[in-house]
Amino acid sequence: MSNFQPGILAPVPKHARYLVFSLEPNSDPRSALKALGEIVEGDKSIVGVGQSLVAAMGREITGLRTFPALVGAGFEIPSTPAALWCWVRGNDRGELLHRSRNIEQTLMPDFILDDVLDAFMYGASRDLTGYEDGTENPKGNDAIEAAFVSGQGPGMDGSSFVAVQQWLHDLDLFEAMSPEQQDNTIGRRKSDNEELDEAPESAHVKRTAQESFNPEAFVLRRSMPWAEDTEAGLNFVAFGKSYDAFEALLNRMIGNEDGISDAMFTFTRPVTGSYFWCPPVKDGKLDFSALDL
Repeated sequence: MSNFQPGILAPVPKHARYLVFSLEPNSDPRSALKALGEIVEGDKSIVGVGQSLVAAMGREITGLRTFPALVGAGFEIPSTPAALWCWVRGNDRGELLHRSRNIEQTLMPDFILDDVLDAFMYGASRDLTGYEDGTENPKGNDAIEAAFVSGQGPGMDGSSFVAVQQWLHDLDLFEAMSPEQQDNTIGRRKSDNEELDEAPESAHVKRTAQESFNPEAFVLRRSMPWAEDTEAGLNFVAFGKSYDAFEALLNRMIGNEDGISDAMFTFTRPVTGSYFWCPPVKDGKLDFSALDL
């Protein structure tokens, strides 16, 4: 299978820009989406379609749904649905700015740009806490199996479902922890990235051990740090053949499975939560045929 948006499998870039759009009331998005499909190839820029946009077109994408609003012990998981999401990737922030402006202008006046988030690679793809991110990502054919739809026919095969959450870190609180407390919060040693067998059950690595679920809950993570003024965190992005694996991970993190909350919630919180469907590509262009385009 090679009809997926290739940027999904590509390594995390040096820089990124995330664009979130709503649909202008009473507008017909078809011409704007067609135009977007002409300038976005799914490599340097990746596109995801939200449930409200699909509904506005009178269509249905099997498996696409709204991000669930959930509550844990002392924290909330918000749901912030949107019509359209673009992940603009590259090595030059200036070039990303111009590319994102081109996308915005192509979608006007039918879409409204609601949010822009700039992100970057930190070190060897680390979270701002200093820990490696995506260590347990599937690779090769396993990544393709985890991230992309197959066996559903043209227009769907090669597509992907993506979960997006912007997490806001309290780095002062995290840095006030001892090195041992930090390692036990994550479940790995920062120094060598080795998993800690004796870490508490609340450790993030133990909460999200993808192979420990039945069925296994593998997703392809492509998260990146962000920083704006005095705030900073991680933009969590996970691709899957469905949302089932992501929701299994999330429910265990908040303690729905056994009453134990992920220790990550002691210093960080999600401030957004959105689901999108990333269409496949055909002949080097986005394939919107499942939306009757």
